[in-house]
Amino acid sequence: MLYQPARQGTDMTRIAFFGHDVADAAVRRRARGFQDDGFQVTGFMMRRREPLALEWDNVDLGQTRDGAFLQRIRQVFRGARIAAASGDKLRSADVIYARNLDMLACAFLAKRHAKLGTPVIYECLDIHRLLCRQDVIGKGLRALEGWLLKRSAALVVSSPAYLTQHFERHYPGKFEAYLIENRLSGHANYGARVSATKAKPPGQLRLGWVGNLRCRRSLDLLCQIADRFGDQVEVRLHGVPALTEIPDFEAKIAARPNMSFYGRYKSPEDLPGIYSALDVVWSGDFMEAGLNSTWLLPNRIYEGGYYCVPPIAPAETETGRWVVRHECGFVLDEPLETTLPGLIEDLLHDAPRITACSNALAGLPEETFVQPHGFLRQLIETAVKPKVAS
Repeated sequence: MLYQPARQGTDMTRIAFFGHDVADAAVRRRARGFQDDGFQVTGFMMRRREPLALEWDNVDLGQTRDGAFLQRIRQVFRGARIAAASGDKLRSADVIYARNLDMLACAFLAKRHAKLGTPVIYECLDIHRLLCRQDVIGKGLRALEGWLLKRSAALVVSSPAYLTQHFERHYPGKFEAYLIENRLSGHANYGARVSATKAKPPGQLRLGWVGNLRCRRSLDLLCQIADRFGDQVEVRLHGVPALTEIPDFEAKIAARPNMSFYGRYKSPEDLPGIYSALDVVWSGDFMEAGLNSTWLLPNRIYEGGYYCVPPIAPAETETGRWVVRHECGFVLDEPLETTLPGLIEDLLHDAPRITACSNALAGLPEETFVQPHGFLRQLIETAVKPKVAS
C-alpha cells in the first residue's frame, strides 16, 4: 500500500543522508531536494570517484568499487564505525535517510554503535538481482532486508512495481511505503518546455540514449539501427557507460559515424541542450531483464517528458505501462530486433507521429515530470513525525 504525504507542522530540520556514492547525480539531486525543502543535510556517504564540490557537510565513509561486492560489504562495517564516531553530526539528526540496502545496513550499524533512537527511512531505487535469487545468497539478503525494513520508519520506492513484485511479495505487513518517482527536482530551473511545433528535416531522425548507459542489449539495438539506416538516423548518447557490463562500449561507438557519445552531463545545466537535439529517446533497459529492468521507471522518461521528447519503451514493463497511461510515446512488443527498426522506418516517413506524442507530453501537467517544491518535507513529516512523537 502506498501512503500519501500530508501537510502538517514540524520542527524537524536535520537529516542524515546515507548514500552509496557522493558523486552520483541522483544522490546529489536528492540531497539538494532536501536542502530546498528546508532540511539541514549532513551526508554520510561512500564514494566511487572523487566528487565535485559538495553543497552540504559530508562525512566520508570510504571508497567502494563497482561490482566489488565483498569489498562493499567490508566498507559497510568500516563506514558505520566512521559515522558513529562523527560526534554530534549523527547524534543531532532528526531522521536518518538511507539509500539502497547496503547503506541501510550501514545506517543501522552506525545507529547501534552510537546508541541512538533516530528513526530511519529506507529508499530503494533499484532491486539488485542478488535479492531475487532463490539460493542461500538471495534468501540471506532478503532476510536481512526484511529485518531492517521492519525496523525502519518508512520505505520509499521510485516505482509501484517494486512494491507489487518485491516488497509486498516478500515482506507483507512489515512496512509503510511512499512513492518518490525519478522526477526532476522542483528546486532547479530547467528552462521553458517546448512543444513539437519545430520543424525537422524530412527523412531524418535523432535518437537518444541518456542517463545510466548500462544495458548491452540496448546498445546492440541502437547499433543495429545505426547500421541499418545510415545517415538517415543519428544516435546520440549522453551519460556514464557501465564498462563492467559493456567493456567494448567505446569501440562500438567509434565504429559507427552516425553514433556520438558525449559523456557525463550536468543536471539541470545540460538538459535543455541534450533534449533539444533529440526527436525520440530510448527508454528500455535489460541489464536485469525480467526483474529490476522490468519494474523500474527511469529518469529519462521524466527528463524527456519535460522537454516534450517522446520515449520508446518495451511492452510488458513498468516504463511501457507509464507511456501507455500517459499516451505520450511508442511501446514495442518483442522481438525488438524487428519491431524497433520497423518503428524507426515509420517515423522517418511519418514525422507527425512524433509531433502528436510531443504535443501530448506538452499537454501534461508539469508535476508529471517535476517534483513539487515541498514534496520531500511533506513525505518526511508524514512518515516520521508520529513515530518521533511516540
